[in-house]
Amino acid sequence: MQQRKAQSPYYEGTLYLAIQATKSAVPKSTNHASKAFAVPRTTLIQRRAGKLARRDCEANLKKLTKVEEEAIVERILELDAHGKGPTKTIVQDMANDLLAARGKGPVDKQWVSRSNTRTKEIKLRRSRPYDRQRALNEDRRVIEPWFELVRSTKEKYGIPDKDTYNFDETGFMIGMMTS
Repeated sequence: MQQRKAQSPYYEGTLYLAIQATKSAVPKSTNHASKAFAVPRTTLIQRRAGKLARRDCEANLKKLTKVEEEAIVERILELDAHGKGPTKTIVQDMANDLLAARGKGPVDKQWVSRSNTRTKEIKLRRSRPYDRQRALNEDRRVIEPWFELVRSTKEKYGIPDKDTYNFDETGFMIGMMTS
């Protein structure tokens, strides 16, 4: 079995020159041009016919269309904006729902990871365990006295609301137990 040679970075440029040479008078044939420029004859013929380089084509094994993938990315960003970043399983379910609507089979387990490499808008991140102390402090009985203390301190020293800023830089949602 013959191994494929690694293509040099100048391969596309050389191929372009070979195509241009076949359009001119010298050399007269594709055979001569492929030998002169050391490019495969079949590749030269295909490129002359307008076929794109493999790296410039969409993969033919992709299950979802470009529009469907964009819809999933948009939904992920929407959920993230609401503080509910979806898990890999949720994203996989989104894809499978779209495929089921078209009567196609489900995506495989690695689809989310591969899809992530094609998508610049989103990044996969590991979730962190929720801090127990923070969870305990989300109790309304613990939070309300603290806000009452802040209110009374502001009244005592005459601090107006417009001078209160960066009050909570972390943000929290009562009842949400995910990171």
